[in-house]
Amino acid sequence: MPKPMINEGDFKLQESLGKIKHVVIVLSGKGGVGKSTVSSNLAITMAQKGLQVGLMDIDITGPNIPKMFGIEDEQIMVDDNRKLIPVIVPPSMKVMSMAFLLPSKDAPVIWRGPVKMGAIRQFLEDVNWGDLDYLVIDMPPGTGDEAISIMQLIPKADGVVIVTTPQDVSLLDSRKSITFAAESKVPIIGIIENMSGFVCPHCGEVTDIFKSGGGKETATEFDIQFLGRVPIEPAIVLSGDSGMPVVISHPESASAKAFEEITDKVLKTVG
Repeated sequence: MPKPMINEGDFKLQESLGKIKHVVIVLSGKGGVGKSTVSSNLAITMAQKGLQVGLMDIDITGPNIPKMFGIEDEQIMVDDNRKLIPVIVPPSMKVMSMAFLLPSKDAPVIWRGPVKMGAIRQFLEDVNWGDLDYLVIDMPPGTGDEAISIMQLIPKADGVVIVTTPQDVSLLDSRKSITFAAESKVPIIGIIENMSGFVCPHCGEVTDIFKSGGGKETATEFDIQFLGRVPIEPAIVLSGDSGMPVVISHPESASAKAFEEITDKVLKTVG
């Protein structure tokens, strides 16, 4: 019986992702919930544990990951096989972002759907990740065409991490993300409730500006692991703007400790 033919695109994709042991997708039902902040701190915390980690920023219209690591001015190199070489962030993390391919930091991406889909596929195919223990993918927000295409192109994903905030509108969208992951047949690793209480920098008192507990309630309702709460702190805002994730700049902060616990749960779940 003849073997099914593999087209060139599928072969290139398998080649690009072939040396990656685990793929974790960070997803949110809407923008503005801190998905890129979660992706950045999750990936760098893994790297600090001695793992070989890649972080892929595939949000075409809002690629923020390079800013969060202070590498937005880096120039992307190409290897002998015409593959893109990710930017190295100490201690052992590789970063690739759509932002590196734009003509300038202020250049908008005004592409129609088919062009975006082609760019996403090429982006996934043409990066030389090498050997990785984990690849963390920072997805575009929502559950539209871009997210669908990425989920279809990465069938080996170990699971998704869903980011929400305690607000009702965000929790509603997180439910859509849960359904989206289930229909895509990708396991759900768990839910993170971001911006869960404001920590006063002077007295340490926590104030629930956006309420609290909705993420855990949603996890319980859908029988999904609750990974933890990440509070709002001035440190986490300043660290992202200064190009140094909070787990590095303020390792003793409440948010850094939350990311440490969340990362341990993700690693334990994925294996």
